Amino acid sequence: MAKKKPVITNAMRLLRTKKIEFEEIEYETEEVGEDFGEKIAALTGLAPEMSFKTLVARGDKKGIMVACVPVCCEVDMKKLAKAAGDKKVEMIHVKELLGLTGYIRGGVSPIGMKKQYPTYVNASAEALEKIAVSGGTCGVTLVMTPGDLKKATNCVFADIIK
Repeated sequence: MAKKKPVITNAMRLLRTKKIEFEEIEYETEEVGEDFGEKIAALTGLAPEMSFKTLVARGDKKGIMVACVPVCCEVDMKKLAKAAGDKKVEMIHVKELLGLTGYIRGGVSPIGMKKQYPTYVNASAEALEKIAVSGGTCGVTLVMTPGDLKKATNCVFADIIK
């Protein structure tokens, strides 16, 4: 039986380059389907409050930005706009994801995108010992401290959920 080739993504490469510790959790993607954030949390055995989804938006002044919110929550576009210094923010179309980030839907990581976009992580993350974000491909989650996520992305913690 052939050995499974280890998954290495841009997010993992960046974390290793910056010598940031992380835990990698792999899961089966066939079971995920729609509403995948909470299903991924369940598949990885992580609480939905510590498992964060990555969303990409466009502000009317500042342009492209990244928002990370717990999978059990929704981003509040007005709060995100305020945190970013924009009047209005809207989600980008899924067709734009790969070109802007280098990642596909379901595998968007706030770490290791094609370009370092302003990143906003919901403030609830700061109170957690560890948080989980996408590893940069479907089937991989990365777990690290909120401080290490900040080192990797230069993110801002802000109240951005409904």
